[in-house]
Amino acid sequence: MATRIRLQRHGRKAAPFFHIVVADSRSKRDGRFIEKLGIYNPMTNPATIELNLDSAVKWLLNGAEPSTTAKRLLSYKGAMLKKHLIEGIAKGALTEEQVEAKFAAWSTEKDAKISGKSEDLAKAKDAAEAAALANETAVSNKRAEAIAAKNTPEAPAEEASEEATEEAAE
Repeated sequence: MATRIRLQRHGRKAAPFFHIVVADSRSKRDGRFIEKLGIYNPMTNPATIELNLDSAVKWLLNGAEPSTTAKRLLSYKGAMLKKHLIEGIAKGALTEEQVEAKFAAWSTEKDAKISGKSEDLAKAKDAAEAAALANETAVSNKRAEAIAAKNTPEAPAEEASEEATEEAAE
């Protein structure tokens, strides 16, 4: 039986989220599956990916072929790297301690990149909100000045012009 690691679409129209599943290659896209490995939500920024790493690596080592998108997600979460490192153990090139150390170093670096992106997005959002607030304040001030100018009596200006005409007449 040929198994594939692929995405199963869920969610409503224009708001998808996906289950990452292991399924027989002959089954329908949203049909029967063998095991659910995780979820993928592309609607968030950065995209939310939850993955059972051990099960994914187990299936990869057993010969399950990931689809193109699933392969990218597995690489992003480190399943493909861990599979590669475990194959190095089988060949005698690495020890288990080296594999765990390399994977832990990669994982911390990846987490730092993701948290950095999240912080940058939060800062950009805060800056955009501050700029919008400043623009709204400026518009409100202009409106207030226009209303104040409209509501001020023009009598003092007329009195001054009347006095000037009376002086000119004398």
